[in-house]
Amino acid sequence: MIRRIALFLGFLPLLLLADEGMYPLSEIHKLDLQKAGLHITATDIFNENGISLVDAIVQIGGCTGSFVSPQGLILTNHHCAYGAAQRASSTEHDYIQNGFLAADQSREIEAKGYTVRITESYRDVSAEILKGISDKTGPVERTEIIEKNSKQLVKQTEAENPGKRAEVAEMFIGKTYVLFIYTYIRDVRMVYVPPRSIGEFGGDEDNWEWPRHNADFSFLRAYMAPDGSPADYSPDNVPFQPKNFLQIDPAGASEGDLVFILGYPGRTFRHRSAAFLRFEETSRMPLVVEWYQRYMELMRTNSSLSRDVAIRHLNRIKGLANTEKNYRGKLQGMKRLGLTAKRQAEEQDLQNFVLADKSLDKSYGTVLADLNQHFNDQAASFEAEFLLGQLRSAAILPAIARSLIKAGVERVKTDLERESAYMDRNYDRTKHGLLMNLNNFYAPTDQAILTMILQRLAELPASELLNPVQDWIRDNGGSSRLPTAVEELYTKTQLTDPVEIDRLLSLAETGQLPATDPMILFFSGLNDSYKALDDLSDRRKGEINRLAGKLTEMRRLYLQKDFIPDANGTFRLTYGYVRGYQPRDAVYKKPFTTLSGVIEKTTGTEPFDTPQALIELYKKSKSRRFFNQNLNDIPTAMLYTTDTTGGNSGSPVLNADGRLVGLNFDRTFEATINDFAWSESYSRSIGADIRYILWITGEFAGASHLLREMNL
Repeated sequence: MIRRIALFLGFLPLLLLADEGMYPLSEIHKLDLQKAGLHITATDIFNENGISLVDAIVQIGGCTGSFVSPQGLILTNHHCAYGAAQRASSTEHDYIQNGFLAADQSREIEAKGYTVRITESYRDVSAEILKGISDKTGPVERTEIIEKNSKQLVKQTEAENPGKRAEVAEMFIGKTYVLFIYTYIRDVRMVYVPPRSIGEFGGDEDNWEWPRHNADFSFLRAYMAPDGSPADYSPDNVPFQPKNFLQIDPAGASEGDLVFILGYPGRTFRHRSAAFLRFEETSRMPLVVEWYQRYMELMRTNSSLSRDVAIRHLNRIKGLANTEKNYRGKLQGMKRLGLTAKRQAEEQDLQNFVLADKSLDKSYGTVLADLNQHFNDQAASFEAEFLLGQLRSAAILPAIARSLIKAGVERVKTDLERESAYMDRNYDRTKHGLLMNLNNFYAPTDQAILTMILQRLAELPASELLNPVQDWIRDNGGSSRLPTAVEELYTKTQLTDPVEIDRLLSLAETGQLPATDPMILFFSGLNDSYKALDDLSDRRKGEINRLAGKLTEMRRLYLQKDFIPDANGTFRLTYGYVRGYQPRDAVYKKPFTTLSGVIEKTTGTEPFDTPQALIELYKKSKSRRFFNQNLNDIPTAMLYTTDTTGGNSGSPVLNADGRLVGLNFDRTFEATINDFAWSESYSRSIGADIRYILWITGEFAGASHLLREMNL
């Protein structure tokens, strides 16, 4: 049961807006979902005073998941469980390539680094977070006040709710804030992960595309201490018993059916200015695409050396490829729609409205011009700032060195003054993540990434921000000797040793981190650059916080209506219908794919290397469960018009009766633009059909015990 405590985000009563919208919990009861075709009530979905479907939904590994049994069994995407399978894999036990199945609960293995987050309650805290801020507050001070107020509120809330986690979410930038209280489950285990050839069928080639034929699902399980409290992994822990779990409809969905999704979408940017869109389209996204392509090419080349190296790189390549193709889709969509120009025209009407009223002109007359200047300034220095950020994060050992240096700075402060990752509540996870990164370390790749970044930084125009790193490059013979200089860093560093990292962390916590390790010494020399970069980020954050809040006020006054906030990682509902679409003239894409399509695509070569056992089962499929007479086949994936984004991976696709009929895992290439704009004509989400999930689980994997656990 999720408790609501006096939440008001300033929304007006919402009209039924076709299929667009990622609605917060506070807005669900304002929707006329029965008119849309829902058979259950809004209270069945979210009941602040009782049990509802919301209680079965969790956040896991940056994705969404659902409890599907009373024993804490969680259904989520294969690509969401990918990191757990990779960390548990070796050349002897390759769970990525071969998959994993626990015959019973005693054989389930730890999903290292995974937590399950369950929403317990929420309330509006805007006044508390913005306390102490006025129109005269400077941008840096504004950022500091909001961060300090948020940390104080979180610390107080967690003290009042032992064992729970609290987080403050910004709903409308600079305007509204909501405090969420969560239960965090720290013991998560792998139950069933299909082999790559099934769960990742089609690979990067099919990613963000339709038609799709991959069984993008996995089963995990949540565990608690015997007394019911959250606990770290232990053989003594017992399966978590959720307040509610989803019922599965093995009949699946049909074309035209209403479906709805509950989950934790990441971030959308539909209320941002034209200046922001221009910056994304011309500066940030093209540069990210370029550099991610470089990283992937390098890692793929090195992965061909051995399976051990490939396993170390698999998860990173997958994440980079996902973002790179997503951004290419966004860039194509922005160009096709002329999105920036349209937003600029809308803002001209908004500006004319403001200028026509002297009182509005006084309050809002320069907001759009200030936003434009802000993003122009950011674009002018973006490449240098981006590469400095990559320098401390893209390669593993540099990231460890920077984290050690930050620990030495932050841990000697009082808790509320520390950056979030180094506060007491988060520090254990920060340390754990630092050590886990070593599992993916491969020196030639790390060295090459660092060298690439330094070579590009050496070519950029000199600036105060870049002086320290460019001086280091010149001291080491310039860019021509960079590979040798970087190799010396890696040859002499001790940061490949977990014991040494643990020792240095202990010293850093007392402010006594020695600057003798060459990697630490190198990054210590860049402290001034990173201090300037962080200060610049704080100032910009404060400026945007104020200006974006003003822009929201302007739009409300002009439109005389309200709107829901952009997605921000908090719980949302979206609904739509099972429908195909027409991406181009004379091209129509049907809403279902089938097992026949898997066989048609199969080449025997990765990523279309269907297991022979599945092909043999396909020949018998008409006599098996989950065969659909209308499609004359077993459905594999489906399209629907729900409004989704990153973070909705693993979200349950529910029918009008609230029963699970699919598992959301992607969008079409045309719908990558969803983060900036939604359209019924091209915005399509993609889900694994429940019939294929059940067929793979029961028939291919032979995991009938899981079907029985789900009351099937």
